[in-house]
Amino acid sequence: MANQVRQPVSMPDAFIILFFVMILAAIASHLVPAGSFTMLEPAPAAEGAAKLKSKIDPNSFTLHHDAEQGAPLFAEGGGIGFFNYAFEGLVSGDKWGSAVGVIAFILLTGGAFGIIMKTGAIHNGILALIDKTKRMEFLFIPLMFGLFSLGGAVFGMGEEAIAFCIVLLPLMLALGYDAITTVLVTYVATQIGFATSWMNPFNVAIAQGIAEIPLLSGSDLRIAMWVVFTLFGIIFTMRYAAKIKANPELSLSFASDQKLRSEQSDSAKNQYNGLDSIILLAFFAGLVWIIWGVTVRQYYIPEIASQFFTIGVVIAIIAVIGKRFSMNDAADGFKHGAAELLPAALIVGMAKGIVLLLGGDSPESPSVLNTLLYYSGQALDGLPAYLSAWLMLVIQSVINFFVASGSGQAALTMPLIAPLADLVGLSRQIAVLAFQLGDGLTNCIIPTSAALIGCLGVVRVDWTVWLRFVWKLQLCLFALASAFMFIAVAIAYQ
Repeated sequence: MANQVRQPVSMPDAFIILFFVMILAAIASHLVPAGSFTMLEPAPAAEGAAKLKSKIDPNSFTLHHDAEQGAPLFAEGGGIGFFNYAFEGLVSGDKWGSAVGVIAFILLTGGAFGIIMKTGAIHNGILALIDKTKRMEFLFIPLMFGLFSLGGAVFGMGEEAIAFCIVLLPLMLALGYDAITTVLVTYVATQIGFATSWMNPFNVAIAQGIAEIPLLSGSDLRIAMWVVFTLFGIIFTMRYAAKIKANPELSLSFASDQKLRSEQSDSAKNQYNGLDSIILLAFFAGLVWIIWGVTVRQYYIPEIASQFFTIGVVIAIIAVIGKRFSMNDAADGFKHGAAELLPAALIVGMAKGIVLLLGGDSPESPSVLNTLLYYSGQALDGLPAYLSAWLMLVIQSVINFFVASGSGQAALTMPLIAPLADLVGLSRQIAVLAFQLGDGLTNCIIPTSAALIGCLGVVRVDWTVWLRFVWKLQLCLFALASAFMFIAVAIAYQ
């Protein structure tokens, strides 16, 4: 009998995982009694001081055995049922937060970045930087790594790394490095920036909004964290690259690299011009406007989404006037950018639908979520603050394996983790820190990350080969993340 070829086992899609989580939530709604908390009103704020949010009274939990229990299979009249969860989640909330506001924010911001990327200005700018550093090879890796890390920190760069892997791979091979170095300099750098960001609209801003703390607050520690992680990544990458350049056969991707070298052609020519400079200046001016609005005018999701949309429109006008593309091309760029983030937007809505199946996330209304929150807090009760914070990091790291979308994970976990921090005596800022580190850093290894698999695909490296290489780096990153969680607890991070 001929041997049958085994098909590789693929990870289930995030939507499939969410569907099964929804099944568990529906079952839990029948088995777990609903509970509620009362809220502690904050002390009156002094004149000119920031107004504090109400917090859960950890001693006020009450079970409601007489409350209507269990989600029906299908609900009428706008109710929450097993098969209603997707629609109800997508239309829940308002423009100030999850889910409608966050979904609109994701789509508009994604569309704006679609226009920006379609102009090619960022692409050409990186190629120009490559060209400038060819004679200063020792600066090439730190400059590239720092630039991509900054992109991840500022605007959540991730999937864009796939295109730059294609662009940079021939140059990396020509300089004597390997495909793995290419992924380190591009994708891994973006995820280090993403995980340690102080202003990323797709993870920090959304998580802080759900946790009801000021957007961009706590930036001092996060900026320091970004510097430390980025420096560590640069040093790690430079040491690895130097080893491979000295002895290419040490590379796990040596065989595929040799084949690519034999097929390599000069396809990365610099086309940077004055129009690219104008577009990039407009882009960075827009970022300054957003930072000013958030810090000075307390702009929130509606304003920030509109600011990103405005930046996209302005850059589209510049590109059309400069004959970079037509108005229809600008519209196509917007649609493509929004379409790329549509799955993330849908995940936000569906994750919210799961929360609704559990009775909603209001601490004062009876819900299964409140009961789960209370007993989770009880499990951590009595543990040292340092251990509680570290376990939050571990939980978020594990969840990211199943829900690789930063926005979706924020919508799914922050309604639970933020008030859990109240119960165990930690600040909500620490809860957000645990979320962003757990969410971002594990993107460097999980096979459920489409961006990682895309980058590995274009450089011809199998995920199993990548796993053999990256596990040591992943352990180092987790150790650094744990250290910053301990620092946050030590300084009572707010």
